[in-house]
Amino acid sequence: MNTELKNAVKATDKDAQYDTSAKRLLGQKSILAHILVKTVDEFKGMNPKDVVDCIEGTPHISTVPVEPGLTNAASEKNGERLVGFNTENEEINEGLVRFDIVFYVRMKDGLSQIIINVEAQKDEPTGYEILNRAIFYVSRLISSQKERDFENSSYDDIKRVYSIWVCMNMDESSMSHVHLTKEDLIGSYEWKGNLDLLNIIMLGLAKNLPEHDAADSVSHLIM
Repeated sequence: MNTELKNAVKATDKDAQYDTSAKRLLGQKSILAHILVKTVDEFKGMNPKDVVDCIEGTPHISTVPVEPGLTNAASEKNGERLVGFNTENEEINEGLVRFDIVFYVRMKDGLSQIIINVEAQKDEPTGYEILNRAIFYVSRLISSQKERDFENSSYDDIKRVYSIWVCMNMDESSMSHVHLTKEDLIGSYEWKGNLDLLNIIMLGLAKNLPEHDAADSVSHLIM
């Protein structure tokens, strides 16, 4: 387990849990690469150092609003209208809920992209069921692509999305993949489309991990 990831684990074990420092540690490309090789099929088995080069630009940390209508921002360059993530100063629209970490990853073919969102939770919330929030986030990552990643009715250009939730202080360590499946009720017609567009990864880190092997336990889950 590399030093950067160990430092991130130590930070999440102490006062840095779920604050800006923890998010910035999780937002390091080297750590995100370790997460990707264990959660995204195309990257499984790859060396995380090679995956780092697939992460495009600098991950957006606590800057992109989740709210419908505010996730994207339009600009003009050389007379051309461009639409991208809204990363305006946080003082604008202060108080909005924002994605913890969101970024694009270039796939091994060098052409296609997927969108990754990573959320850090100090513990499982009691005011709502966390999976419901994850479903809302992954849905926003899909719907906000209109005008940014595809236009009009070009739905075949929708990019695959992953919303990865790192939940600390859980009763047990776990990792689950929540995704769409097809169940035939009458007949077995093969409807055209991509069932793998929406993906939620729930990653639970046990609160009672012994200190001497906490890093190893996290490495089994994340690495």
